[in-house]
Amino acid sequence: MGNASVKIEFSIHDDLTSLSEQDAMLIHEVRELCKTAYAPYSRFRVGAVALMEDYSKVNGTNQENASYPIGLCAERVLLAAVSSVAPAKSIHTMAISYESDEVESSNPVAPCGICRQSLVEFESRFNHPLRLLLTGQTGKIYEFASASDILPFAFKHFHLGK
Repeated sequence: MGNASVKIEFSIHDDLTSLSEQDAMLIHEVRELCKTAYAPYSRFRVGAVALMEDYSKVNGTNQENASYPIGLCAERVLLAAVSSVAPAKSIHTMAISYESDEVESSNPVAPCGICRQSLVEFESRFNHPLRLLLTGQTGKIYEFASASDILPFAFKHFHLGK
C-alpha cells in the first residue's frame, strides 16, 4: 500500500490592483452581471463571464426554477451559450462571482461539482486549459491556471475509451 497526495496551486489576489487590466475588467463585468441572474427563490445570484480565444466575451447567469432541481448554474448556462454561438472557439478565461441577499459576498465562490465536471469536459474538448478567476462582490480573487485544478480526479473521455 502506498500513499499519495494532491496539491492544488493557485494565486490569491487581495484586490483588483494586482490583476492585469484585462482580468480586472473581467472581474468588474462579472460582479455587475450577477445582478441580472434569475434567482427569486435563493436570492443567490451567480454570474460567469468567458473571455474567448478571440477576445470576444460570453456571459451566463444562474437560472432558478420553482422546481429546484431543474435550475441551471451560471457556469453551465455560459458553456451552453458558447457551444451554441461559438462551437469551434475555446475559452481562455472564465470569471465567476456571486451576490446574495442573505450573506456577505466577500469570499470567492467556487463552482459546484456538476459545473466543475462540465468545465473540465470543455477543457478536454479543446485540449486547452480553461483559466478561472473566482471572486465575490468584493475581496480576494482566486486564480487557477486550469479548471482541472479544482477537480483533480475528473471523469474524462478516456475513461470511456474515447
